[in-house]
Amino acid sequence: MEKTWLITGVSSGLGRLLAEKALIRGDRVVGASRSEDALPDLRARYPERLRIVAMDLKDQSSVHAAVDRAFAASARIDIVVSNAGYGLLGAAEEAGDVQVRDIIDTNLIGSIALIRAALPHLRSQGGGRILQVSSEGGQIAYPAFSLYHATKWGIEGFVESVAQEAAPFGIEFTLVEPGPARTGFGGNLARTKPLAAYEGTPAGQIREALRVSWVIKGDPDRMTDAMIRLADQDGPLPKRLVLGAEAYAGIRKALGGRIEELDRQKDIAVAADFTDEELVWL
Repeated sequence: MEKTWLITGVSSGLGRLLAEKALIRGDRVVGASRSEDALPDLRARYPERLRIVAMDLKDQSSVHAAVDRAFAASARIDIVVSNAGYGLLGAAEEAGDVQVRDIIDTNLIGSIALIRAALPHLRSQGGGRILQVSSEGGQIAYPAFSLYHATKWGIEGFVESVAQEAAPFGIEFTLVEPGPARTGFGGNLARTKPLAAYEGTPAGQIREALRVSWVIKGDPDRMTDAMIRLADQDGPLPKRLVLGAEAYAGIRKALGGRIEELDRQKDIAVAADFTDEELVWL
């Protein structure tokens, strides 16, 4: 059955691949980009099934207006993919105030605005699915990516909560967590102004390592195939979809470490409560 997708960050990377695959199989796509002139080649090939709406994720009113236009132009939108975002490389101390605000406005507040704008439309049509593209960096953290991680850990907490709020309306969510992939993400990293104090530290070492090419196993083609299979599947969606062997290994190690640390603190945690005898007097 033909589906209609709303995909942000549609001009490149996973967003473009996802849009192209949806169109090839006969679906309709509303793509959100900073310019309505995005994807001229795909618009020429699929003039009846591809529409572009201009959206500035740093402007919440722009997000709401674009989402309203997308739903107004479609009988129904089945899948909303919140994909747009970017990375910022550098230690937190090195980042300028504008850099901090920009990445939070785009990756976190922009994604929240998109979901909030879509919810009333999805409720009125009786449900739908939202795929929030997060990252392995929504569950693990590397030095020199602190502000990027802040946005991804933030959106993961938001989606975990809003998924419970929206479930009674037939609205489902999945957090998509890709590992490193052969997209333009690394080349499009924003960068802080390095401080000499961080040379040789973990943050400096990460920055230096990224100057040297390394093997990236993540295949964007296979990743987007997995996202389409997820969107198509019957039954409830999983809370998370991890993509890539490195992401799987890194997340599993991080979760195991957190469980071990939590268990070591069990007695301390329990001792912070009133005792049963004390509760009698409350």
